[in-house]
Amino acid sequence: MRKVLIVTVILSVLGACSRDETDWVEEESTFEEVAHEMIVLGKKLKDPYSVENINRALHQIYPTRGERHDVTPTDLYVRFLPKNEEEYNRLVSSGMDLMDHPLDYQILQDGDYYVDPQVEPGQITWQYAVVKKDFRFPDGIHHEILDDCFIPEHDVVTRSDGLDWDQVVRTSYELTGNGELLEPETRASKAHPTGRITIEDAQFAGGKPIGVSGVKIVCNSFVKFSSCYTDRDGNYKIPRTYSSKVRYRLMFKNKMKFNIGMNLILVPASMSALGKGSPSGIDVHIRPDSNRKLFCRSVVNNAVYDYLLRCQQNDLAISAPPEGLRIWIMQKNENSSAVMMRHGTVLDYPLLKRYLGEYIGLIKIFLPDLTIGVKNKESFAEIYKSAIHECAHASHFQQVGVSYWNRFVTYVLKSFLHSGSSYGDGSGDEAGYCEIGEMWAYFLENLFSRDRYGEVKSDSGMCYWFHPQILSYLNERGFSVSEILKVLDEKVCSLADLKEALLNQFPDKEWIIRQAFDRYEN
Repeated sequence: MRKVLIVTVILSVLGACSRDETDWVEEESTFEEVAHEMIVLGKKLKDPYSVENINRALHQIYPTRGERHDVTPTDLYVRFLPKNEEEYNRLVSSGMDLMDHPLDYQILQDGDYYVDPQVEPGQITWQYAVVKKDFRFPDGIHHEILDDCFIPEHDVVTRSDGLDWDQVVRTSYELTGNGELLEPETRASKAHPTGRITIEDAQFAGGKPIGVSGVKIVCNSFVKFSSCYTDRDGNYKIPRTYSSKVRYRLMFKNKMKFNIGMNLILVPASMSALGKGSPSGIDVHIRPDSNRKLFCRSVVNNAVYDYLLRCQQNDLAISAPPEGLRIWIMQKNENSSAVMMRHGTVLDYPLLKRYLGEYIGLIKIFLPDLTIGVKNKESFAEIYKSAIHECAHASHFQQVGVSYWNRFVTYVLKSFLHSGSSYGDGSGDEAGYCEIGEMWAYFLENLFSRDRYGEVKSDSGMCYWFHPQILSYLNERGFSVSEILKVLDEKVCSLADLKEALLNQFPDKEWIIRQAFDRYEN
C-alpha cells in the first residue's frame, strides 16, 4: 500500500500497449541483447524429435535393421487454450512447463512473451507443452496434439538395445536442416547445462556477485524440455543432457511459491529470455546497467525470497505472506502497493470499478497481490526495500484477513482520489487502518535495511503522520518482531487499539510501552 494502489494497474495497461516498429534478423544473442518485448517468429522448422524424422535418421544409420526398429511416440507435442485462470492453474498443477510460443518455429527476435494473433484481445494465448504419450488431458480444457515425438531418454528400451541414439538424434538434426545447432561431436559435447545466475548489489557484500535465488531456469531444443531451480547462491544444473545449442530462459516462478509476472497482464510468471547457448550451460551476471527488466525482476525475486526465509521460526518467526503470492513490477510508475487481489480483496468494491472503468476487465484473469513501482529506482537497495515493505503488508494481511484489508485499501483509494495523497492526513474515515498498516510495514522495511546494509539509521516513513518509530523503539528495548506482529490482529485498527493491546498482552513491560507512546504519540 505504499504510495498509490490502483493507479499502477492503469499505467501498466497503457504502457504495455506500445511497440517498436523494427525489422528483425535471425539472432543468436546474449541476455544483454535480447529484447523484452514480444517474440517475433519466422518460418516453421522441421522438428528433429518427431517420430517421422527420428525414423528417417534411424533408417539412414542402420539400413539393414528394417522397420522392426521403428520408434513409437514417447511424448506428445501439444497446445492448450485455457479460458481462465482456473483452467490455466489446472494445467500448471499437472507439472508441465508451459510456453506461450510454438517450439518448432524459427525465432527471429527473442523476447519475454508471445501472443497468437488469432487469439482475441484480453484472452489467454495458446500454451505449448510436451507431455508423456499416456498423459491424461484435463477435462474441458481445449487442446490440440501437434505432433508425435520421440525423446530417447524417455524410452527404457533405448538403454539396452545397442543402438547409438546420440548419433541418431544428431543425424535427425542434420536431415531436418538443423545441423548448425549441433556442438562438435566429442565425448564432452553431451552435457547437463550447468552454471550460475548472479546479480550485483553495490551496497552489499562489497559489491561481489550474489546468487539469484530459487528462480526457475528453463531450457529447450525444439520439444526437448528441461528445467530446474537455482539454489540460494544462484547455481543450477539441468537434469537432462543436450548435445545441441539450447535456448535458455528465466521463469520468475520461484521455488518458494511466489510468481513475478506482468507480461501483457495475462501471464502469471514473467519469462526473461537469455538467448541460445552451449549445452554445457551459461553463466549470467546481472548489473543495474545491463538489462533493466531482468535486473528489476531479479532484485524483487531476491527480496521476496529473503523475506520468506526470514519469516521462518528460526529467525523472525512471523506470519509469512500467503502461498502463491503474485507480484507485478511496474516500470513506468514509482508507486508500490499490496492490493492482495488474488487473495480476495478489492476487485468487487464499487469504488474500484468506478475508478478503473473500462480497465476493470483486464485484471480479471490474473490478479496481482503486490505491485512494485521501479521508476526512478536505479539501485538494488531502492527496489529491494520497496519489495520488503510490500511483503510486510502481505504478512499483516495474512494475519488480519480480507475484511480488514478492504477497509485499509478503501482508505488509501479515497485518500488518493480526493487529495492525491495515499496516506491522507490521518483525519479520514478508517485512517487508523492505514496508520497501523504503514507503521508495521515501514518498521519492518527499516529493520531489513539495517540488517542487510548495516545502516546506523534507517528512517523511511518517519516523516508521515503515523509513527513507525514506536515499533522500532519497542523492538530496540526487547520486543521481538514476532511479538509485535502477533498483537496486530484484526481488532487493532488505530493507535489507541495498539496501545491497549500491547498493555494487555505485556503487562510486565508497561513502562516501556507507555514510554514509547509518550515519546511519539500525537
